[in-house]
Amino acid sequence: QVAGVRMRAPMMSIHTVAAGGGSILSFDGARLRVGPESAGANPGPASYRRGGPLATTDANVLLGKIQPAHFPKVFGPKADEALDREGVAAKFAALSAQVSTATGRDTTPESLAEGFLQIAVQNMANAIKRISVARGYDVTQYTLQCFGGAGGQHACLVADALGMGRVFVHPLAGVLSAYGMGLADQIAMREASIELPLDEAGLTAAQARLAQLGEAAADEVAAQGVARAGIERRLNIHVRYQGTDTALVVPCQDMAQIRRDFEAGYRQRFAFLMPDRLLVIEAVSVEAVGAGERFDGGNSGNEPKTYRPEADAAVRMHSGRWHDAGLYVRESLRAGATIAGPAIIAEKNATTVVEPGWQATLMAAGPIELQRTEARATQHAIGTDADPVMLEVFNN
Repeated sequence: QVAGVRMRAPMMSIHTVAAGGGSILSFDGARLRVGPESAGANPGPASYRRGGPLATTDANVLLGKIQPAHFPKVFGPKADEALDREGVAAKFAALSAQVSTATGRDTTPESLAEGFLQIAVQNMANAIKRISVARGYDVTQYTLQCFGGAGGQHACLVADALGMGRVFVHPLAGVLSAYGMGLADQIAMREASIELPLDEAGLTAAQARLAQLGEAAADEVAAQGVARAGIERRLNIHVRYQGTDTALVVPCQDMAQIRRDFEAGYRQRFAFLMPDRLLVIEAVSVEAVGAGERFDGGNSGNEPKTYRPEADAAVRMHSGRWHDAGLYVRESLRAGATIAGPAIIAEKNATTVVEPGWQATLMAAGPIELQRTEARATQHAIGTDADPVMLEVFNN
């Protein structure tokens, strides 16, 4: 509904949040802010060596969750330098001095960076709550699907904020949107209103309209280079009770089957039927589908025997405090590798941070499964002093 007017149009319900790796970190004199402004890819975060502002990625660089030595050297004016940790440390030191002066609280660069991350994580968690908890779903029973260039850096923290204990990281998580676009079906949709009773005459008119729409949709897909022989048509009919405004979409078949499918769907959704009401064909719709690539390298069902790999490097990572952590290069691991946090898994397209209390397992088909192995620490009262981190958390 828009301004009280009900509109019908094919669409997806998508909720987004401005808390990516480029979200700009700032202090407004009272509380810390993360986004919604973004540094983008150019100039990008301060660590990119292009004069950009402090961003979420820089907080992870300072805290050791992104290791410049194990990150592609594509930064600087000539795109041949590593991430700039020294410049990031200097900027955080200056900002922490500003925060300390304004609030009277002793603030270290590391605690400041971790505070910014806490706010970014809460922003991400709030977006997930809006499409789950706010709609009556128990999010703790689900697995968090992680993707995006910075997704693996925050996955464990976001899961903790939501009370979730399991995270799934696709083997191409860092470029999953591009990979998915390459595998996706090419689809053209057409829809038309009918508003006729569901009887022989109405169904005949609907089928004739579907044939016209199907040709138009198939022409659009064929124009994208898909062979006509490979185009599948999915014919749907939108049926509702006369006098109601809730139409259910069912496949267009014979009239008896349409009635059965509609009644089964209506009973499932509303728990009752209205057998005395006339059924109306509200609209018809067609999807012409040109099948994309198919991934056939799925899990065979036999997970390999687990083992504990040796770390490729020893690093320091800040998560509440400084920890000694192992850094593992993804290409050096084989299926069954089990890594206890704190740890960092570095790969060509992403960095996955295994927080303390979490464990990562490399599965047979290539994904990483993250599971919490220790109970989350009990949260204590934050006190009554003004905290620039918690002020922003509560503000959200």
